[in-house]
Amino acid sequence: MESSVPVASPTPALPHKGGGREKRGVGASLRRKEDDRYLRGRGQFVADIALPGMLEVAFLRSPIAHGRIRAIGKPRGAEHLVFTAADLVGVQPIRSVSALKGFKASAQPILAEGKVRQAGELIAACLGATRAEAEDLAEQVELDLADLPAVHDMEQAKAPGAPLVHEEWGDNIVLDSLWDGDLATAKAQAPIQVTRRIRTARQHMAPLENRGVVCHWDRRLDQLVMYSATQMPHINRNGLSDCLGIDQGRIRVVAPDVGGGFGYKGILLPEEVCLAWLAIRLDRPVRWLEDRREALVAGANCREHLYDITLYAERDGRLLGIDCEAIVDSGAYSSYPFSACLEAAQVSSILPGPYKMERYRCRTYSVATNKAPILPYRGVARSGVCLALELMIDLVAREAGLEPHEVRLKNLVQPEEMPFDNITKKHFDSGDYPESVRRAVDAIGLPGLRRRQSQGESDGRRLGVGMAIYCEQAAHGTSVYAGWGIPMVPGHEPCVARLSPDGILELRIGAHSHGQGLETTMAQVAHEVLGIDPDNVRLIHGDTATTPYSTGTWGSRCAVMSGGAVATACREIGRRVRNLAATLMEVPADTLVLADGLVEAPGTNRKMTLGEVAHVWYRKPQLVPAGVDPGGLETTVGYKAKRDTGTFSYSCHAVAVLVDTETGGVEIVDYVVVEDGGKLINPMIVDGQILGGTAQGIGTALYEEMPFDASGQPLASTFADYLLPSATEVPAVRIDHMETPSPYTEFGQKGIGEGGAIAPPGAIANAVNDALRFLGAEVMQAPITPRRVLAAIEAARSAD
Repeated sequence: MESSVPVASPTPALPHKGGGREKRGVGASLRRKEDDRYLRGRGQFVADIALPGMLEVAFLRSPIAHGRIRAIGKPRGAEHLVFTAADLVGVQPIRSVSALKGFKASAQPILAEGKVRQAGELIAACLGATRAEAEDLAEQVELDLADLPAVHDMEQAKAPGAPLVHEEWGDNIVLDSLWDGDLATAKAQAPIQVTRRIRTARQHMAPLENRGVVCHWDRRLDQLVMYSATQMPHINRNGLSDCLGIDQGRIRVVAPDVGGGFGYKGILLPEEVCLAWLAIRLDRPVRWLEDRREALVAGANCREHLYDITLYAERDGRLLGIDCEAIVDSGAYSSYPFSACLEAAQVSSILPGPYKMERYRCRTYSVATNKAPILPYRGVARSGVCLALELMIDLVAREAGLEPHEVRLKNLVQPEEMPFDNITKKHFDSGDYPESVRRAVDAIGLPGLRRRQSQGESDGRRLGVGMAIYCEQAAHGTSVYAGWGIPMVPGHEPCVARLSPDGILELRIGAHSHGQGLETTMAQVAHEVLGIDPDNVRLIHGDTATTPYSTGTWGSRCAVMSGGAVATACREIGRRVRNLAATLMEVPADTLVLADGLVEAPGTNRKMTLGEVAHVWYRKPQLVPAGVDPGGLETTVGYKAKRDTGTFSYSCHAVAVLVDTETGGVEIVDYVVVEDGGKLINPMIVDGQILGGTAQGIGTALYEEMPFDASGQPLASTFADYLLPSATEVPAVRIDHMETPSPYTEFGQKGIGEGGAIAPPGAIANAVNDALRFLGAEVMQAPITPRRVLAAIEAARSAD
């Protein structure tokens, strides 16, 4: 749909015409180029890399969550194959800091030294010719630990007198964030005041491929080479250099094919640092492949939040203010590079969501516990924030006697107000939020569901309908992250473009594609600007030796930032091609157009293929006239959006569920997503991103939970205990696209990769509570398991 406000036109592409061929540029649903090799089993992942003389690594990990290390005994005769912290002389711990006031930095040792702070923390690295031999050796290491009291609950950790994760801090509060506002008037005058305590569970990201690392020392280049399943190879190289004390020119990080990331592969691991050190020390290749039990028990987690929240509203449902105190369980250490500040501080800044209000206050604590560190999982803090806020919006609607969507329509930012600066100074670039709600209501068939609800179900189950809306800041740049003061601040996003001697376009970007389809979408961008066949575009990424520096793939940024960089680079290549071809064809350069791999003068029979132009430049330079740009057919550019505070995509999810009040089971019977990602480069790939994210959000809502006992022991060490939604639990999701261009990006595109995972918990929880409201029951904790549904029903009966 058209934007409701004037939209600044993106920089025009070089003129080209589409000819009679199908559309293959921006907006076309091209099949993913990379899928051909995946479906044929030709992908190369870390586990596929085996080097001559390679040793396998297994780690001895802490069996307890908190304790002093009294002694570590290496097996007799195998001392040279076992390494502890005492061996890693000169290796620095991982430190991820923040400039935010009051932030407490932690030092995460590569191998535990003096103390362990989480179950699964690395204690010793053991080597063998096979993984089995390395694991057998790890079992022979003698470990003497003295138990310390563990803190496993974030509220307990925040309380005075709690066991300290880091004694030097004096408490367990990593960061105390406050967005302060005067709520006195709202408290005194609001006829509707609703208060609830809402909790989300700790989760594991569960990518299809776990983490893996292969390291070796390249003697010829005097360089460490690391193959790692990472989203951010250049950032990992930064951290490796800091820890190992060697310059970055002697470190090469390669991210081959990666089987899903979701943030889990967006941090520097102590395992990576340890293997790098081992490769240097031993002058032999080493490999560590994380198994699923390691990932579940010791790998980073996400999403554990607690909200004590109050909404104030007028009798007609108009919001007056929000008051919230939130806690985020950040685990034992601050993960590099995002640090433990990111999740909690974002809660305070994004809780108002897409709504307008007069007053707002939120205090958020990031708290250390004896658990694995947290990291920014798909959607980062937004999934918990959306759950809390959208549950409360439905409660306001109930108090006002209105349908929930009616309250949303009263309070959403209106299209004519765009661009809009909200109460926390977030700059919404464009959109029609109310229209997404109206479309979702129509698509889910709300009137019919209400009639069906009043009639009852033949099997005794109860029907419920719910919705949730959010907006997602994505592709934010320097002006945002400089304020965080973390070890990673994005600048201009680079692209190197080169037209080869036979007319193939090589694109080199610093971002990494691990499911986003960048090899396809970047080729479409090139086609849009140059008219080149996408099949003749090669994307090179994931290697610090061959790609320009970038902060990598995170924050739904690639379509905006890498797409903008590719377009800018292709535009410059196009300018040079036209200038060279103009002199060769003896026509004015500004009359030439690029189309279907040709540069041609309309109205004449003068034309050349891109390959012919390139052939002259590279192989017949005697034909190149004087005055042509000596840079040739290769260029490096940097790109920033016109405003780098980020794009704001948004979506409204609507869902119908059936709740069995005897078993507590929840079945999703219909699911609708109305989303707006600006101009879609490839709608089919966007659909895939939304469907995958929605499946993960359903997991958050109904199934996924990483529980811990009072001693800090994780209780879900296999997929028999940690439940993931499968094809039988994920419904056939219906998607409706709205396309409101961003005024600040190259084609009007917005970041959308994380969005599908944000709204499902809120929408599903509202649907479940809608089904239970006639019983006076409600569930305020995710996941909404059968046990919690039955407990809510029993609590309502007891209250009656």
